[in-house]
Amino acid sequence: FFQPVEGVVSEGFNLATNHPYIDIAAPKNSVVSAVLDGTVISAGWSDETGFTIQIQHSNDLISIYKHNSKLLKKTGDKVKAGSAIALVGDSGSLSTGSHLHFELWHKGGAIDPARYIKF
Repeated sequence: FFQPVEGVVSEGFNLATNHPYIDIAAPKNSVVSAVLDGTVISAGWSDETGFTIQIQHSNDLISIYKHNSKLLKKTGDKVKAGSAIALVGDSGSLSTGSHLHFELWHKGGAIDPARYIKF
């Protein structure tokens, strides 16, 4: 696994508090990288999460990157681990400052990215 962005974890993964993802504070327009090789299955805008990109990886893994300022890939693109896919932003009504909201899913369930990635 590649680290998705250089930054500071502002809130960690916690199922008990309904926070099944990691928030990483980083300067606006920092490069967001794919954590593994895969295919972009969704890339677009939502009012709540802003510019969001989702990547399907092997072994039933999906990574999700939200609140970006710009997407660098589109649906259907193949990506390599470590390649630039987006730029950090503060987009969407749920964002509270420049950061990357990062999710990792396995077979439909949220998993703690910190078990696989050093932040």
